[in-house]
Amino acid sequence: MINKDHKNKKDCNSEIKEPLPTFTDVCAAEKRLAGNIIKTPLIESQLLNQQIGGRLLVKSEPLQNTGSFKFRGAFNRLVQLDPAIQSRGVVAYSSGNHGQAVAAAAQLLHISATIVMPQDAPQIKILGTERQGAKIIKYDRNSENREEIANNIAQKNGATLVRPYEDFDVIAGQGTIGLEIATDCQMLGIYPDLLIVPTGGGGLMAGCALAMKTALPNTKLFTAEPKNYDDHARSFTKGKREAVHDLKVKSLCDALLAEKPGINTFAINKDRVKGGLTASDEEVMLAMSVAFQHLKLVIEPGGAVALASILSRKIEVMGKTVVVIASGGNVDSNIFKQALSQTE
Repeated sequence: MINKDHKNKKDCNSEIKEPLPTFTDVCAAEKRLAGNIIKTPLIESQLLNQQIGGRLLVKSEPLQNTGSFKFRGAFNRLVQLDPAIQSRGVVAYSSGNHGQAVAAAAQLLHISATIVMPQDAPQIKILGTERQGAKIIKYDRNSENREEIANNIAQKNGATLVRPYEDFDVIAGQGTIGLEIATDCQMLGIYPDLLIVPTGGGGLMAGCALAMKTALPNTKLFTAEPKNYDDHARSFTKGKREAVHDLKVKSLCDALLAEKPGINTFAINKDRVKGGLTASDEEVMLAMSVAFQHLKLVIEPGGAVALASILSRKIEVMGKTVVVIASGGNVDSNIFKQALSQTE
């Protein structure tokens, strides 16, 4: 386990942990995950390539266990816990995908799991978490603090709190996506110009940045966020962590509504990521429709934001090779029906 003996003077979100994880940690996570995850394919459409004037490859994490990339980090964290610690259970807070992933990894490892979820989380994510055998504690995201609730549960029961993006083992697990992208591209003789990554707290981007900057150092990395939740984009410009202006603004991208970049994730990303892109809910819905029509892939709103940023031409890709991560596919049927009504 990365830095398992490190103790912060304050709580884990108050300052940067040192040393930060490295490429070696991502490689170690890949070995732990072997046989426990799906190595998801890069898929493409010639029609989409013609549309953007370049080559577009989509990393299809909706095909991953539990329907999102989150299973990678959750399993890498839980599998390293000592049996005595496992016996006291785990706790996580999540709008859905991280919770499902922790619940699924816990079930595989015979660990009890409690997941703190918002009352308005998509029903498919609530049901998915319940089916993995986890206990769900619901909260009001407008008036209650999920981290405080989860911390109290963990302290009361002696359980391990598994954070969604600041945990180093979680980051390393997510970074295996970057390793897979690099390996597949090298096998195909492809050297991508850009990698675009859906970003909330920054854990997926941080893991991929650790992997890509060693495996494919010339690929430029960009985050993709929902419009009005562009805290990473502004943070890269300012060189420091910037918060979302108004957390009451709604977005369909429930998986990406973090208040600001994580302390540890931003420490990793700030010198490795070129910048940030955004997409509106309307652009995201169109991207979901396009992915279904051309790639036969079901993507949830938050998972489609990177694809949306390319299709809406938020960055010039003419003549370039671009990889985007579709990070999850856990979308409620009503939202997906609305998305399919969108036309190019």
